[in-house]
Amino acid sequence: MEKVWLSSPHIGDKEKEYVNEAFHTNWVAPLGSNVNEFENQLTEYIGVEGAVSLSSGTAALHLALIALGVKEDDIVLCQSFTFAASAFPICYLKANPVFIDSEENTWNIDPELLEKSIKESISKGKKPSAIIIVHLYGMPAKMTELVKIAAQYDIPIIEDAAEALGSSYGNKKCGSFGKIGILSFNGNKIITTSGGGALLSDDENIIKKVRHLSAQSKETATYYLHKEVGYNYRMSNICAGIGRGQMEVLEKRIEKRRRNFEIYQSGLEGIKGIRFMNEPLNTFSNRWLTTIVFDEKVFGPAMNEQIRVELERHNIESRPVWKPLHQQPVFSNCKSYINGVSDKLFNSGLCLPSGSNIDDSKIGDILTIVKKSL
Repeated sequence: MEKVWLSSPHIGDKEKEYVNEAFHTNWVAPLGSNVNEFENQLTEYIGVEGAVSLSSGTAALHLALIALGVKEDDIVLCQSFTFAASAFPICYLKANPVFIDSEENTWNIDPELLEKSIKESISKGKKPSAIIIVHLYGMPAKMTELVKIAAQYDIPIIEDAAEALGSSYGNKKCGSFGKIGILSFNGNKIITTSGGGALLSDDENIIKKVRHLSAQSKETATYYLHKEVGYNYRMSNICAGIGRGQMEVLEKRIEKRRRNFEIYQSGLEGIKGIRFMNEPLNTFSNRWLTTIVFDEKVFGPAMNEQIRVELERHNIESRPVWKPLHQQPVFSNCKSYINGVSDKLFNSGLCLPSGSNIDDSKIGDILTIVKKSL
């Protein structure tokens, strides 16, 4: 079979127009009209006051922590069930990540464990400096409860919406709940700029600070003047041109991803021992990736890996769900609050091909292989 990717870029003609515009005007460096328009699109779509387009989602997280004043030896509470990039920026600042397990409903950070970790930290004389909440695979976390807890203890939320552009909780878009929101436009995300990210906030001072830091902290002067350490994190005008075109088709991309999920769910309906990621009431998921969980009591251990290997044999890419960060060797010395939810999901979960450019017929082929394997 022709290679079927898990989530490959989906580029159209409009993106080329904006990129060609950058070449035509010879504005291929960071900043420029594409950058400005892309940021305007993001603020309008998500409903925030400001956005800064950056070189990656990781860069956005790094600058978010700096903007909130996180420093060496501070505690930052972070969802454990996520990609390592959610936590690496904590380590860049020599702060201490503390990992919080998930609740079963959305697979995202558990409000009860989160509050427990805050109380224990405060009792030891060290209030956490920030909370990183992730909307895993595009599924919104329990933001009502989480925002309430953060406000009660006066701890800012960094909302990692890298996988959740277009998802919403109630009538608000993911990325607009926290003090700071971050997005990723990596090649496998729902829209891409080939590589890139963005930082979002309603706080004008944060946006101003991040713009300054991301452009090498250059002061206004006729010569190069720097009063603090800066970073080369701005997005290029070319990449922003791709983003502009992608934003114009975002709703179509979300519609197709959700259709993928519906086809998978319908195709495996009625098979005992299989379940998908729930979409609770009052939430809307972009269904960035369709994930499936195999009940070990029905299928025995490692059915997810057996399916992955069989799909690979047919030239189809799938992958395990994220390995929890509290299991990662690099974080072996970090404190964590565990309830077993993410460990269980990792042992039995699998991400299926979910790109917006995958044909329905290909999903049918995948379903045939999965059912035959089962």
